[in-house]
Amino acid sequence: MPEHRTVRRFAPHHLLPLGAAVLIALSLAACDEKKEAGGAGAPGSAAPPPPEVGVITAQPQSVGLTTELPGRLEASRVAQVRARATGILQKRVFTEGSDVRAGQVLYRVDAGPYDAARQSAQAQLAQAQATLANASGVVTRYRPLVAANAVSKQEFDAAVAAEKAAQAQVAAARAALRTADINLGYATVTAPISGRIGRSLVTEGALVSAAESTQLATIQQINPLYVNLTQSASEVMQLQQALRAGKLNRSGANAARVEILLDNGQPYAENGRLLFTDLTVDPGTGQVSLRAEVPNPSLLLLPGMYVRARLQQAQVDNAVLLPQQAVTRGSDGDSVMVVNADGTVAPRKVQIAGAKDNQWIVTGGLNPGEKVMVDGSMKLMLGIKVVKPVPWQADPAPSGAKSAPTAPASGASSGAASNAGAAASPASAASR
Repeated sequence: MPEHRTVRRFAPHHLLPLGAAVLIALSLAACDEKKEAGGAGAPGSAAPPPPEVGVITAQPQSVGLTTELPGRLEASRVAQVRARATGILQKRVFTEGSDVRAGQVLYRVDAGPYDAARQSAQAQLAQAQATLANASGVVTRYRPLVAANAVSKQEFDAAVAAEKAAQAQVAAARAALRTADINLGYATVTAPISGRIGRSLVTEGALVSAAESTQLATIQQINPLYVNLTQSASEVMQLQQALRAGKLNRSGANAARVEILLDNGQPYAENGRLLFTDLTVDPGTGQVSLRAEVPNPSLLLLPGMYVRARLQQAQVDNAVLLPQQAVTRGSDGDSVMVVNADGTVAPRKVQIAGAKDNQWIVTGGLNPGEKVMVDGSMKLMLGIKVVKPVPWQADPAPSGAKSAPTAPASGASSGAASNAGAAASPASAASR
């Protein structure tokens, strides 16, 4: 019996029933189909969709070249109030730091000596007039007598000369009286111009002198204000050469408009206008002076404040504005990444003529309608060859952020700064 059981346990496969063999074959075929189906749907086995990168479409346009220059504010009119009469200052009639009008009384100086001098001059005039009246009477009496030879011709001529001398004395006395009136008027100090007056430099009881021209106060007219600017003579020369060569065009009607930036970077509400550009270069600094006028109705600006002014000196036609983070700057030139129609990305050399706000002004290297990559550089560094371009949206500028420089950097230092900016841009793109 044991031998019979052993033979049945190790029976060969060809002895199995035919139905069982068919079931096994069908099961193996089903497993193969499931494996193939599962392999097609397994995560990571198929190519993922291309990643999105922010792009901006190149659109040529006319761009004004704005120059940002440093400057100081200066009062449009300044008058020093000085003493023109010698004496004791009796009274100050104005409030320090207030607005005054031209002709308004500011100080009163002791007018006693000047009043006495006027009275003396008036008395001398009266005496001269009396002498003239007497001389005129003598001439009147002598005229018919000399015709009748009752008075000699010599006596008549002497009477006429005496009358003319009396007339000259009257004229001199009147001039002396006028001088005395003027000196008496100097005892009352008035404002020469309208404006804001500062602190008083003298107090009541102080002795002021006309000979020394004692300064009493200062009046400044601060609406409007002048902005004194300086620009490098080399920049002015390059601009003139570019205009003559036809690379740039002269600005239009808004060329004389000047935008004022305060010390904190915020723009001033009122726009100024350019008055003139000096024709002389400062030999010590190599700078050219410019002057602009800016309204100051709210009296927010004060003389002596440091500001920056943006003025449009020329314009570029068929230029493309690109965000600064889209351009890689280096000592070997400037370049951007262009996304082709098939999604591939290729570098492109470009020419930059300057900057406007936070954008570079590109004058060459791009064709209209081409897509320039602004962010997503980190994805290219990971080895991705094909991308999906999407419109780039600028991040809102943080409050208090200052504007970008308005002149393109050059040299190795600008290249290092640009490479640093390019390295920071992909990081920000990856974080987004």
